[in-house]
Amino acid sequence: MTTATLSTALPSGTAPAGGGAPARRNGAGNRRVLPGFGLTLGYTLFYLSVIVLIPLSALLFKTFTLTWDQFWTATTAPRVLASYRLTFGASLLAALVNGVFGLLVAWVLVRYKFPGKKIVDALVDLPFALPTAVAGISLTALLAGNGWIGQYLEPLGIKLAFTPAGVVIALIFIGLPFVVRTVQPVLEDAEKELEEAATALGATRLQIFFKVILPHITPALLTGFAMAFARAIGEYGSVIFIAGNMPMVSEITPLIIIGKLEQYDYAGATAVAVVMLAISFALLLVINGLQAWQRRATGAVK
Repeated sequence: MTTATLSTALPSGTAPAGGGAPARRNGAGNRRVLPGFGLTLGYTLFYLSVIVLIPLSALLFKTFTLTWDQFWTATTAPRVLASYRLTFGASLLAALVNGVFGLLVAWVLVRYKFPGKKIVDALVDLPFALPTAVAGISLTALLAGNGWIGQYLEPLGIKLAFTPAGVVIALIFIGLPFVVRTVQPVLEDAEKELEEAATALGATRLQIFFKVILPHITPALLTGFAMAFARAIGEYGSVIFIAGNMPMVSEITPLIIIGKLEQYDYAGATAVAVVMLAISFALLLVINGLQAWQRRATGAVK
């Protein structure tokens, strides 16, 4: 059979064996398994613009109506600086506490079986379902001087309600589920064969935890820490009831912003919000950088 006859017999767009690559049909190589990429991308950009970019742009544009001196005065007043220290300090401390105890709770839920385990697992999500104002009122009822717990602590000189310590407790309460729910699935998927191999090689339990388990769960733990920290920075409802809202002592930055809005000082409120936004972005970038570094280090070890 001649080449011309063979070419005629083959389907269109098919080359003879050894005769080079087959000719692609027009547009066949660009087809996607899931069509509609342009439509979904456009919807995604539109959604992000409406929900995120436009509100942030309005925040910045309103702040730009202030002169530099007005901006500096609004964002560095002693009362505002005290609220920065309390908000970011309490949020950082609460996220660190949640990082430790959230890991412990996730470890118990994954590695042990005990009566009432499902109830404990469900209670972890309670701060998600509970309105923040209800959480604040509940904590105040427990920790105030006449509360169930506070009435025993205050005679000992331990005052929690209406102090910065109460703010930290409220932020721990609302941030714990972020760490537990981020670390828990990673612990469930961890390869126990590695732990068994380390045990066979004579490693102690602490060595197994720090050398085998912790490097595997660190990215998830940092993610949970970042989420708890970000959630705590903007928390308002659960804090105002237990904080006492005393200027220079227990007043959080969101309350400063609300106060300026009630006084129709919109530019001043947006100026303080922009400072909070900038600091939050900077801290989250640092945390994400640590996550990326840890992943590279873990990959290099592997």
